[in-house]
This record gives sequence, C-alpha cells and structure tokens, in this order.
Amino acid sequence: MIALPERKGATRLVLVRHAEPDESMQGRCYGRLDVPLSAAGLRRAAAVGEALRSHEIEVVYSSPLQRAFDTARAVASAHGLEPIPRDALRELDFGELEGMSHDEIASEHPELYRFWMEDPSTVRFPGGEGLSDLRARVLPEVAGIREQHEGQAVAVVAHGGVLRVVLADALELPEAAFFRLDQPYGALSVVDWVEDVPIVRVAGAVLYSPA
Repeated sequence: MIALPERKGATRLVLVRHAEPDESMQGRCYGRLDVPLSAAGLRRAAAVGEALRSHEIEVVYSSPLQRAFDTARAVASAHGLEPIPRDALRELDFGELEGMSHDEIASEHPELYRFWMEDPSTVRFPGGEGLSDLRARVLPEVAGIREQHEGQAVAVVAHGGVLRVVLADALELPEAAFFRLDQPYGALSVVDWVEDVPIVRVAGAVLYSPA
C-alpha cells in the first residue's frame, strides 16, 4: 500500500512503468520489441497492483507491448477492470538499433553512439524515432485520456520514455532535462490536473523490490 494525497475532484493520472523485462534484454535496446516480463517482473507487477488496490482507479490504459500490458493486468485486476491497450503509449522506437547491445552499437555505429551519449534528447534513431517524435504521439494521447475522464482517477501503464514525456510536460522541463527523471521498473508517479494545471504529486516512487 502507498499513501497518496486526496484527489479532491482533480483529474488524476497514476503513471506506472512496466516491471522488469526478461533478463535477455539487459544492456540491449528494446523499444518496439515485444519483450515479456521476467519472473521478478511478474512478482513486482503483482505487488504494484496490490499496493494500488485501496486507491481509486476507474480505468486502466496501457501500452500494447507485453511487458506493459501484463503489468497493467495486475493493476486492473485489483480493481475488477481490464486494461485498454493504446498503440500511442508504446516505447520509443530504436529503429535499426532494436535488439542490439550498447557495446554492439558503440562498435558498429560509433558516431551515433557518441552523439547519443552526449546529447540524447536530440538523437533520432535510424529507421526509428527521436524524443520529439515520442512527444508528438504520446502527449495528444494522454490529453485525450484526460479529457475523456475529466474528474476521474486513471492509471496509465507504459514505458520509461513515455512516462518521462508526460512528467516533463507537466513540469515544463526542457527536452535536455528529460533524462533527469528517474523511472525505475515498477515505478509509480501521480499527476493531478486542477483546473488544467498539472500538479506532480509523486515521481518515480518504487514500491517493491522483488526477491
């Protein structure tokens, strides 16, 4: 269980990052790849769902990718709901780099890798997306969810990049500060909109560490 401030009629988004993916993806780029949760991830997802059981959640939206959708199922089932998949909530597409390890990228694409490490917010991955592309599809989707569920509490289960976009927009952070927002696996963030003004109540809280 986690203590949250009273909602008091605000439109609330409970943002949940998916739990740990399969161990085979450690150190690799996996944006659009449909990676399942690991055993530890399944345990964390269940614990997050249980921690949110006592909190008001009226609908659960999710990225359709398995690692997010299975996490969303745990959150939704605690409230007698089924998650609703939304394609716009997918993670950043790494294009030609999907599935590659960081060492492989550094070896095969040294200039791109250097640019990525030095100025990640401005990189557009070959055959994939950049941060501006991610913002362009995520923010209208989230705005639509807020408008559809005005005055309600909604859970959105997605990926680190997607949730950073929502939080950075709420805080009016420049894109260069995007990666300063930590979003660990299973992390919880909460944003309330009061008369169209976003208030970040919680950012990147980790509720549970699986054994």
